[in-house]
Amino acid sequence: MSEMKRAENANDFSKGSIARNILSLALPMTVAQLINVMYSIVDRIYIGHIPHASAQALTGIGLCLPVITMITAFANLFGMGGAPLCSIARGGHEEQRAEKVMGNSFAMLLISGGILMAVCLIFQKPLLYLFGASDATYPYAEEYLSVYLIGTLFVMTSLGMNNFINAQGFGRMGMLTVLLGAVLNIILDPILIFGCGMGVRGAAIATVISQGASAVWVLAFLTGKRALLRLTRRAMRLEGKLVREITLLGTSGFVMAVTNGTVQIVCNAVLARHGGDLYVGIMTVINSVREIITMPVTGLTSGAQPVIGYNYGAGCYDRVKSAIRFMSIGCIVFSLAVWAVLFFEPRFFLQLFTRESELIREGIPAMRIYFCGIFMMALQFAGQSTYVALNRPKQAVFFSLFRKVLIVVPLTILLPRAAGLGTDGVFLAEPISNVIGGTASFVTMLATVWRGLDTGRR
Repeated sequence: MSEMKRAENANDFSKGSIARNILSLALPMTVAQLINVMYSIVDRIYIGHIPHASAQALTGIGLCLPVITMITAFANLFGMGGAPLCSIARGGHEEQRAEKVMGNSFAMLLISGGILMAVCLIFQKPLLYLFGASDATYPYAEEYLSVYLIGTLFVMTSLGMNNFINAQGFGRMGMLTVLLGAVLNIILDPILIFGCGMGVRGAAIATVISQGASAVWVLAFLTGKRALLRLTRRAMRLEGKLVREITLLGTSGFVMAVTNGTVQIVCNAVLARHGGDLYVGIMTVINSVREIITMPVTGLTSGAQPVIGYNYGAGCYDRVKSAIRFMSIGCIVFSLAVWAVLFFEPRFFLQLFTRESELIREGIPAMRIYFCGIFMMALQFAGQSTYVALNRPKQAVFFSLFRKVLIVVPLTILLPRAAGLGTDGVFLAEPISNVIGGTASFVTMLATVWRGLDTGRR
């Protein structure tokens, strides 16, 4: 039996244990996503310990997060939009269509990345002030962002195309993609920030170099002999119908990232008004902690999506239901455990990023409020991932908008003023949205998707 045939049999998700299939992808993908988060987290940890400027520098990096989130959004649009279609095509043994999906996704990543880089470089100053920058924090934000944007195409390629390595069942290879970049970043950060005295700019240079290495790794694998589906120039020729399908399905991940960026902008602006730069810094730490603790959940849901999509394409609906059940229970159990840890030990997480006593003192109650409903977000993740895996973009997009735009943003603006809660109102908006949005997304999934699988309706 050829090596290619053995790989195809090993990555046939219609056979074997559902839990084993999911975990074989989810575990390396979780490690990969945790490592990927370390790109920016490590930057913030080192920057938060720069002598005599840690609080302002950390706040400056926080102001860049909406732009970084927007870049991630476009990577999600074409990467996460194409990967489920690729899995469904593989399940239906339509390899040629799967390769076209991958090629068109890559072409759109390059096009959108180039446009995004140019626009952000031109308008970065007004954007940063819009996001809540002050004259004291703007220099740090500009110093980081102007360098980071140069590596936009690297970020788009490594984040977006790694989805197609995972969609083919090569979870460990996907993990190695980000491991390579993260290790480089961890090594280069202290050298450039402290050793070369480059400060914030050094952190950005380390990130760009690291993402570049990851991008080269991804392209080398997808154009090499080990890949089941290969990236070719012919497959990169854009087809209007296919681009629309990819974009429609990827809109869910795009909207989730864009709305996250929108929430970050609104939160920073309201906190700057009611609490000053200190509370923008606290929100930067909270966002960093959230990225870390939600990675295992997103790793599990990301690992489940190829399995769900493959079995759906193969018509194995009982296995689809088993995968959804395993994914949902896993998300809920983990989120409950994380909630308990965050409630009792918020100081530990704050001290990872700063030694500023005032920031830690004010950050402890803020973190407890913000994360008190984190276990309900598991329902949002499970419902959202099911919609995406089964090519139901309308539902996925709606619930993305519902939680962030219709609940979080209005509450973030209204609670500090109307309810007189001040900065506490900003942090309280998140758990309220988790309860309402998570419940609505999951219950609707059970009432629609789950029932459809019972009757065999596609």
